[in-house]
Amino acid sequence: MDTPRIIFMGTPAFALPALEGLVREGYPVISCVTQPDRPQGRGKIVAPPPVKVLAQKLGIPVFQPERVRSEEFLATFRDMAPELVVLSAFGQLLPPEIIHAHRLGCLNIHPSLLPRYRGAAPLRWALIQGEEKTGVTIMQMDEGLDSGAILLQQETLIGPEETYGELHDRLAKTGADLLLTALAMLRDATLLPRPQDPRLVTLAPRLSHEDSQIRWDADPRRIVSLIRGLSPEPCAVTMLAGKRLKVFQAAAEPEAAAEPPGTVTETTARGLRVAALGGYVLLQEVQMEGKKRLPAADFLRGVHIAPGTVLGQPGQKGAP
Repeated sequence: MDTPRIIFMGTPAFALPALEGLVREGYPVISCVTQPDRPQGRGKIVAPPPVKVLAQKLGIPVFQPERVRSEEFLATFRDMAPELVVLSAFGQLLPPEIIHAHRLGCLNIHPSLLPRYRGAAPLRWALIQGEEKTGVTIMQMDEGLDSGAILLQQETLIGPEETYGELHDRLAKTGADLLLTALAMLRDATLLPRPQDPRLVTLAPRLSHEDSQIRWDADPRRIVSLIRGLSPEPCAVTMLAGKRLKVFQAAAEPEAAAEPPGTVTETTARGLRVAALGGYVLLQEVQMEGKKRLPAADFLRGVHIAPGTVLGQPGQKGAP
């Protein structure tokens, strides 16, 4: 089989290693399709998505449709006549015409062991739920939500202190390598699709603002899992003296706790020790609203927190 003409569809940094790998290995990427430029950061400055920046650097034509389902974009898509579409964290649902219109279909890099964690935030939910392993799936796209046939999977253990940011970067590279393996097998006609088992499906929806709030009446390990799953952004958050306190790193101390959940019991060079349900959470790296991100020891040099101070918001209940 000849090397197929590829349209690459992706938006954030997770997609970059895959695009780089395709170009490095000589695959003809005839265009990149990505999301429109959007306001970014606290200043809301309009900026291009990472895939656009890389594609322009590589000299690849870029398209940024507001809706890939629009007739205007579909006409452009037909004119490009790809033989294969590769997706990695694109961010829009594809219409049937894109999924089925070309010779080899659509391959998607999904950062979970499908059928577990279908949806927009698989890595975050794997960490939040305390999973010990995850992986990457190369999937044949269909019209459902991450429901297509599995082509290849690679499993990996999650480090006991690994954060979302660290796992994201690691699996972006794993996904890129697995994609190249899948394309080589596709060329050799050795890629065998297998359907997903619907009995094993779990979902990973986009997280809400409420999901980022630390509930101190939860088990310490669950609280730390939430913190890892949201670090370094958007971050798990609690309230201190009426201001938002972001938590980037923490450790669980599962032992009997006499104090009410959310109570600061100790402030030392080790960090802020906070009571939870059935133990304590040691906050090791934090950021007060309007201030810099700091190790807890440095933070406590500038902020006095008396033992007995209660973190969180009134009425905040339930496990994360």
